[in-house]
Amino acid sequence: MVDQLASGKAAVRGEEARRQVAELSERERGALALLGEGLSPADAGRRLHMSEATVKTYVSRILAKLGCGNRVQAALLARDAGLWIRSARSQGDHVRAGAARMTAVAVAGQRIPVVAGFAPRAAAGSAAGSAAAFTAAFAAGAAQASPEGSPRERGKALRGRVPRSAHAAFEAPAGRPDAVRAVEESNAGRVPELAPIRVGRMAANPFAFLRGAAGLMAHDLSGGPVTGVGAQICGDAHAANFGLYGDARGRLVIDLNDFDETVFGPWEWDVKRLATSLVLAGRVAGADEDTCRAAALDAVGAYRRTMRLLAKLPALDAWNAIADEELVSHTDARDLLGTLERVSEKARNNTSARFAAKSTEAAPDGGRRFLDALPVLRRVGDGEAAAVAAALGPYLETLPGDRLPLLARYAIHDVAFRVVGTGSVGTRSYVVLLLDHRGEPLVLQVKEARPSVLLPYLPALGFRSPAEEHEGRRVVAGQKRMQVVSDILLGWTTVEGRPFQVRQFRNRKGSVDPAALAVEQIDDYGRMTGALLARAHAHSADPRLLAGYCGKNEELDEAMAAFAVAYADRTEADHADLVAAVRGGRIAAESGV
Repeated sequence: MVDQLASGKAAVRGEEARRQVAELSERERGALALLGEGLSPADAGRRLHMSEATVKTYVSRILAKLGCGNRVQAALLARDAGLWIRSARSQGDHVRAGAARMTAVAVAGQRIPVVAGFAPRAAAGSAAGSAAAFTAAFAAGAAQASPEGSPRERGKALRGRVPRSAHAAFEAPAGRPDAVRAVEESNAGRVPELAPIRVGRMAANPFAFLRGAAGLMAHDLSGGPVTGVGAQICGDAHAANFGLYGDARGRLVIDLNDFDETVFGPWEWDVKRLATSLVLAGRVAGADEDTCRAAALDAVGAYRRTMRLLAKLPALDAWNAIADEELVSHTDARDLLGTLERVSEKARNNTSARFAAKSTEAAPDGGRRFLDALPVLRRVGDGEAAAVAAALGPYLETLPGDRLPLLARYAIHDVAFRVVGTGSVGTRSYVVLLLDHRGEPLVLQVKEARPSVLLPYLPALGFRSPAEEHEGRRVVAGQKRMQVVSDILLGWTTVEGRPFQVRQFRNRKGSVDPAALAVEQIDDYGRMTGALLARAHAHSADPRLLAGYCGKNEELDEAMAAFAVAYADRTEADHADLVAAVRGGRIAAESGV
C-alpha cells in the first residue's frame, strides 16, 4: 500500500533518515508500523483500543518529529532508515476469529523489534518503562491525553480537563424524547404481540423501567462529561445484571452476565448506570434516601478502590484478581453472605436437566419435545424449528475446535420460543433441546442480537465502533473481554437473515434481586457489584490510567452518587409517565407475565 500511495516530497534517505528515526521513542517507532500499513486514524484507534482523536494527536506528534507532510512520507522515511514492516493476518475468517494483524518494526542493529500488540520497552531507569503496558503504552483511550508519562500520571492529568466533581451534574440533552415515545421506539423490530408484555414489565416499578430503558439513559448520558478513556463496557450494567453461573467444571462464578448492549465506550456510563440502579432498587425495597445514596456511593467507592488495587498488581495477577471466594471480604459485604448462599444453592439446581424435566414431554419417536407454557414458552412450527436447528451448523464454526467433539455427542430434538428478560422482551429467543446417548439433556439458548442501543451516541464522543458484520459476534466478543470465565459453548449464528447469539441455557445460573434485598444489605451489594465492574473494565482499559483519574479520595464517589440520585428522580418521573399512558390507553400493557 505504501508503494501505491507514495507521492509528493521525497523522503530523506540513508543516514539522515536513520538519524531522524532514532530520535523517536520506542513507542513512536511502534506506532510508525501502523502508518506503514496505511491505516486511517479510525482504523488505528480500533486496533489500539483508543479514540480516533488520540490517534490523530499522536500521529501529528510523529509527523512533526520526522518533518513529514503526511503519513505516507513518514512510512517511506522509516523504510529508508532501515525499519522493516511485517504484517500477518492470523489464519481464518476475521469474523470468526476476530484476529488482529500483528505488526513488528525493527531498527537496524536492534535485537528485539517493537511489536504492535505488546508494550514497548523503555530506556533503563525510565519511569515510563515501569508504567508501560497494554498495546503501546499510550493506547489507553484518552481522547486528549498526552502520550507521554506513566498511565497513572496521564489519568491524573485528565482531572484538569474533566474534574471529577463534574460527574455530579445531570442535564438531559436537547430533544429528549418523552418516556412513552422512547419505549414505543425501542419496541421497533421486536415481535409485535410481545410488546405489551415488555411494557407491563417496565411499568412494574421505576427500577424495572430503568432496566428496559438503556437506550434512553444512553441518550441522556451523551450530554454529560466523559474523560475519553475507553473500555469494553457492558452498556447495561444495572444492579440486576450481575449473577452466578457455572464454569466448565460446574463451579459457580459471580460476574456480569448480560452483554446485549456491550460496546467499546466510556467507562463512566457503566458506573453511573450501576449507581443509579442501586438508588432505584433501594427505593423499591423501602430503604430511606440516605441508605439509597449510600449504596450508590459505596458502589463507586468500591469501583475506585478496586481499580487502585488492580493498578498495583502484576499484569497477570490483576487480570485474574479478586477470586470469588475473596469477593465478600474484599468488599466488606458480609451482610450478604446468607443471601449469596441461598442464591448459590438455588443456582446449583438451575440446570438444563431440571428445565427439561419441567418443560418437555416424551415424544412419539422416543425422544422428547417441549410443552407449551403460554405466553412464556411456545413450541414453534416445523418450518421455524427447522430454520433454528439448521442454524446450529454455522454456529459450530464459531466455537473452538475442542468443543466440537462434545456437541457431536448430542442430537437435536426440539425447538421452542421463550420470552426472556425485561429489556429483551420482544426479541426473538429460542431454546433448543439436545439429548445425549443416555437421554440426558443440554438446552441451548439462541437469542436475537440487535445493534447496541448505545451506538448512535458514541461517535460524537470520539468512540467510533467498527461496523459489525455480525451482532452476535459483537455480544460474544464483548462478553469474553469482560468476564473472567465465560460459557464454553458461547457462539453466534444467523437464523433467516437475523443475527443471534448462542449459549447454554440454565447453566447453574442464579441472581440476586436487588429490589428485594433487606435494607441493610443494599450497600453491601453495591460494593460487591462495584468491585466486579472494575475488574471487568480492567480487562480492556489500563487500571493504572483509571486509578490515576479516580484518585484516592471520595470526590468521584460523591459526584457520581449525586448524579445517581438525580437520575433516579428522572427515572421515577419517566416511570410515572409510562404508568399514566398505560392507564389512559395510550400504550398497551400486559402485567404479571
